[in-house]
Amino acid sequence: MKLSTDISAVVTGGASGLGEATARGLAEKGVKVGIFDMNEERGLMVAKEIGGVFAKVNVADNASVDAGFETVRAVNGQERIMVNCAGIGGAEKTVARKRDTGAIVAHDVERYIRVININLIGSFLCASKSAAGMMTIEPTEPDGERGVIINTASVAAQDGQIGQVAYSSSKGGILAMALPMARDLAREGIRVNTILPGFYETPIYKQMKDNVKDALRGHVQFPVRFGHPQEYAQVVEFMCEHRYINAEYIRTDAGARMPPR
Repeated sequence: MKLSTDISAVVTGGASGLGEATARGLAEKGVKVGIFDMNEERGLMVAKEIGGVFAKVNVADNASVDAGFETVRAVNGQERIMVNCAGIGGAEKTVARKRDTGAIVAHDVERYIRVININLIGSFLCASKSAAGMMTIEPTEPDGERGVIINTASVAAQDGQIGQVAYSSSKGGILAMALPMARDLAREGIRVNTILPGFYETPIYKQMKDNVKDALRGHVQFPVRFGHPQEYAQVVEFMCEHRYINAEYIRTDAGARMPPR
C-alpha cells in the first residue's frame, strides 16, 4: 500500500511512545491520521501538530471504540491502515510468598483481567471493527488490497520474564491472533501483521531506575541501546508498503533475548 494523502490511518495509543511515533511517521508520509488514546490533553496536542484527529477512546470498551471510529471517520474517511499500540504493563507473579510474613498470595485476578482487556481484547476490538469498515470500500491496489492491520505484541510474548504472566499472556494472544485473523480477512484483501518490540525509549521504560535499565541494556546485542520509537514506526511503514508480508511477525529488539528476571 502506497502511503499518501489518499490514505487514512487510525493509531491506538497514539498520544505517546510507539503510537505517537507511528502517528507522526505516517503523517509525514501524507497519511491522514486518527489517534485513539485516553490521554486527552496530549492526544489533542499530537493530533494538532500532525494535522490529525483525536478521539478519547478506551480500547477495551465496545461503545467507546465505536464512538472513536465514528469521530475519526467523519473527518478522515474510512481508514485503510489500523495500528494497535495501546497497552499497559504490570508485574506480578502467578503466586508470591511474602518475605515478611511468609504468606502465600495468588495473582490479583482483577489486575490480570485488566491487562488482558486492554492489551488483547482492545487490540482485537479495534482490529475487528476497522476490518469491518475496510470491507465496505473498494480496493486501491491491482491485487485487490483494501487495507492492513498491524498489532503490537512484545518480545515478552516469547521471552516472558518472572512476574510477567499477565503481560505475556496478553501479548502472546496478540501474536497468536495474526494468522487466523489474516486468514479470515484474506478474501477481503486485508493483511494482518504483528510487531514484537523489545526495549524501547517509551514512557514505561523511562520510569525505570537506572540500574534496571542498565541490566536490560546488557542483554541487547547490537546496537547496545534502547530502541528509538521512530525505529518502530519505520517497521510499521515497511509493513504497510510491502504487500507480500501477511500473517507475519517481526521482532525489533537488536538481538536481545529477555532473561528470566
